[in-house]
Parts: sequence; structure tokens; C-alpha cells
Amino acid sequence: MNVVKKIDSYLLRNFLGLFFATFFVAIFILLMQFMWMHVNDLVGKGIELSVLAEFFIYAAASVVPLALPLAILLSSLITFGNLAEKVELTAMKAAGISLFRIMRSLIVTVALLSIGAFFFSNNVLPKSQMKLWALIFSLRQKAPELQIPVGEFYDEISGYNIYVRGKTRSGDLLNLMIYDYSGGFENASVMVADTGRLNASADKLFLTLDLINGETFENLDQKQQRATGTAKNIPYRRETFAHKRIVIDFSTEFNRYDESILEDQHVSKNVHQLLQTIDSMRAVSAEKSREQSNQLLASRYFGRENARESVQLPTSLTSDERAMYNLDTLWASFSPEKKKQVLYMAQERARNYRDQVDYNAIVLQETDRAIRRHEIELYRKFTLAFACFIFFFIGAPLGAITKKGGLGAPVVMSVILFIIYYIIDNTGYKMAREALWPSWQGMWLSSFVLLPIGLYLTYKATTDSSITKGLDWIRWMWGQLKTKVNNRRNYVYKHNRRSVR
Repeated sequence: MNVVKKIDSYLLRNFLGLFFATFFVAIFILLMQFMWMHVNDLVGKGIELSVLAEFFIYAAASVVPLALPLAILLSSLITFGNLAEKVELTAMKAAGISLFRIMRSLIVTVALLSIGAFFFSNNVLPKSQMKLWALIFSLRQKAPELQIPVGEFYDEISGYNIYVRGKTRSGDLLNLMIYDYSGGFENASVMVADTGRLNASADKLFLTLDLINGETFENLDQKQQRATGTAKNIPYRRETFAHKRIVIDFSTEFNRYDESILEDQHVSKNVHQLLQTIDSMRAVSAEKSREQSNQLLASRYFGRENARESVQLPTSLTSDERAMYNLDTLWASFSPEKKKQVLYMAQERARNYRDQVDYNAIVLQETDRAIRRHEIELYRKFTLAFACFIFFFIGAPLGAITKKGGLGAPVVMSVILFIIYYIIDNTGYKMAREALWPSWQGMWLSSFVLLPIGLYLTYKATTDSSITKGLDWIRWMWGQLKTKVNNRRNYVYKHNRRSVR
């Protein structure tokens, strides 16, 4: 019993050390990839270090669902690969300890990690996602720092396009050309100056542009031309100045986005909130569908039942004759002009009904799309925990079978398996998002594919057999198929040669 406890503690030390190392490495790699996607929101805006640190913390929390299964797969693969490579696993089995007994402590550990992954995705991840996207929206709204390049048009200031030919060491701009279209492109003006200096106000809400020795060219609009009486003589105005100051509304402050606006989004909700929202939206969708059906039925099949009310029947008809009056007879009694009028009214009414049906379909599709987004987020919280468990039963038996430890072959195999998982998971997600599959099928697709692989590898590891053993019938069938294809090809070739002769 003491030997078994020592084996459990030995395995736990090796597994947990590798797990934490691979987990933080995976977090770092995925975090760099996430930051590269949002590099335009971070670079060149003069963001404080505290804001950057906050961004990295929330972004690191958002990539945990990808890093956790990868870390479990790689750590379990390396752990059992090292045991098998050093013949320690063989010694344990020779002592009468089964593979499941060897794995028992790690199974319990991975089960606890899976439960923790569910609670993380249910309680921590929604809040971090809400804060992360609120921070991203805030960064996108922040104006960039003023770094006007030389020899290029700078258009980061709204309503202005600035071209600078040179700069001095003190920061003065030389030979400026400024296009001012803040009043609209029709009222654009052009300014040129020998020297200029751009400064921000003390409250960082305005920019002041001081121009020295320059000219302004401005088109006169119709109101200015009528006021000056120069509509025929002067189409534009030219101004020469020794000093000119322009004040531009340009806020460089970092303003926080209101997080409460994102509370109703699917990424910001836990399981309980998602279930409540899905039930509410389904009830709203069903109510909208009933209302739209009742509106169409109220017209009595495009107004056909109400045709008698809009047609003047002869007064000499009795009530029974009026009830039995035929629409074909009514149509035949109309004059050609009346028939054209009726056809036009029928087309307009059909067109209105078609537009109404299209609008109703758009309304219902938007509600269904929101329901699918919430269902996808709901299933994602469970698939993360289940993927952690599956990856352990893929990595541990695969390491015991391949007997490869270290960071060479295990890393390659882990990356290949994780890429396969990522492709399958993304395929299922897109199928569910586009309503090609039900939401649960799309989100559980990767688990359905990987679970048989994990069970097969575990069976092969417990029976100490090769992965390809037992698949001889596949090789036999493949050989038989190749033989038949070759025989058929030779027969056709000989038959064609005889035909030519």
C-alpha cells in the first residue's frame, strides 16, 4: 500500500509540474496571438501601463479555454511517455499494478481540473469577457498619439489631412500642406505654411495648430457668394497670413466604455442566465410568430373573402343570389378599364403581403440568431470541461504506447492532435452559428469525434498492444482492392491492344 501511495505522489509531482509549465507556456503563446489580432487598438495611442496590464489579464483569462485542454494533453503525454521510456511503467505493471490503478490519482486530479474549468467558464469567464470587450471598445475610441510622419499624408485627425515635408529637432513642422474638410468636402479649404507647431491643450480636449507665413485657399459657397455679390467674379477666396492659429476638437483622453451595456450579451452570462434568456427569447419568438400568422389570416387569404364588400352588386339580386354570386361572373362583367384597375390593385396587395412576409422573416431570423448564440455559449461551458477529460485519456495512453518522453515527439503529437481538435471544433461552431446543424450537435462535434479515439487508445494501452494491431483486416481489404484494380487495368489494356490489331 505504501508503494502505491508513493507511486501516486510520484506521478502527481511529475504531472502537476509539467501541467503548470505547459499551461503558462500555452497561455503566453495564445496571448501573443490574441494581442496580434488587436495590435491596432494598442499601438500608438499612449496607453498607460496599468491599462495594458489590465488588458493582458482579461485577455489571458479569455484564452484559458484553449490553453487548459492543450496543457492537459501535453503534460499527460510527456508524463506517461517518460514512464514508458524509462521502463518504469513496465516495472509497475510487472509488480501487478494495472494501468488504471496507476492512472487513478491523475484521473481524480483531471476530474477536479475539469470541474474547476466548468466553474471558471461559468463564473469567471463571463465577467472577464465583459470587462475585456468594454476595454477593447474603449481603446478603439481613444484617439492616437500625434506622431505626424514626414513625406506622408496624416489623416488621424478627423476632418483634416496634413502633409509635412520636414521636421526640426525642436518639433516644428516645415512646409506644411493642410486639407481642411471638416465643413464637408464641398466646402473644403487648403492651407500651406512655411512653419507650424502642433500642441495639445492642458485638458487634452483640443489641439492648437500655429501656422507661420502661409496662405489659405477656400471655395465660396452660394450663400457667401450672394452675401459678397461676387458670384460671377471670384469663385474662391485667398488669404495670406503671417500667423494663424487653428483650434481642433481632438480628445486624447482615455474614456471607459460602460460595461453595463454588455451585460445582456451572451458572452457575459452564466448557465442560469443563459437558460433564462433562451426561454424568454423562445417565448418571444413564438408570440411573434403567432401575431404574424394572425395578421395574415385576418386578411382572409389575401382579401378574397372580402371581395364582395368592395364590389357593387346589382340591386335587383336577392340575398340568396348575392351569396351565390360567382367571382368569375363578376370578372366577366367588368369593363377592360375596370379589369386593369382590379389587376393593379391585386398586384399591389400581393406585393404588400410579400414585403410583410419578408419583414416578418427578418424579425424572426434575428431572434433565432440570438437564440443560437446563447445556446452555443451554453454548450461551450460544458464542452470545455469534457474536452479536458477526453484529452487526458488521449495523452496518457498515447504516451504509454509510443514510449516517447521529453519535449520532442510529445510536443509534435500534441500540436497535431490539438490542431485537429481546433479544426473540428471551429467547423461545428460555424455549422451551429449558421443554423446548418442544431446548436448541440455543432458544439459537441469535437467531443463526439475525440471520445472514440480516447477509448480506443486507452483500450490499446491497457492490453499492451500496438495501435495498429487488430487492424490487419483493413490492410487485407486494401490489398484485395488493389489486386482487383490492377487486374481490371491489365484486362482493359490487353483488350484494347487486341482491338487495335
